[in-house]
Amino acid sequence: MRSELIKIMLVDDEIEVSRILAKRLTKRGFTCECAENGKICLEKMDSFLADVVIMDVKMPVMDGLETLPFLVDKYKNSKIILLSGHADMQIAIQAMSLGAFGYLMKPVDFDELLFKIEDALQQMELES
Repeated sequence: MRSELIKIMLVDDEIEVSRILAKRLTKRGFTCECAENGKICLEKMDSFLADVVIMDVKMPVMDGLETLPFLVDKYKNSKIILLSGHADMQIAIQAMSLGAFGYLMKPVDFDELLFKIEDALQQMELES
């Protein structure tokens, strides 16, 4: 898969965090869209069908754990990576049991995030 064909949805109420990540990912050839909560993410997913959704766990309106089952159910081919600023093993286990592809700690190391995205894309190729 070529990166310029890969769509990434960044979901975080810290809009500046999403913008910076989007800029860095765009420089690597990915196409990015940002949403400030799960509700907006779900609204945008119909028109911007993301291959990978990178989503914060804690957000107002609709958080990552609330949004996750809707994404997994409706967008079965998309891979969801959750980000959390709190080291909470219970949340990580819950996220994975709800269908998250991965769980990373914030502030996320950009190379680690890229590795996780590549891992998700390889999994998508194996499944198709």
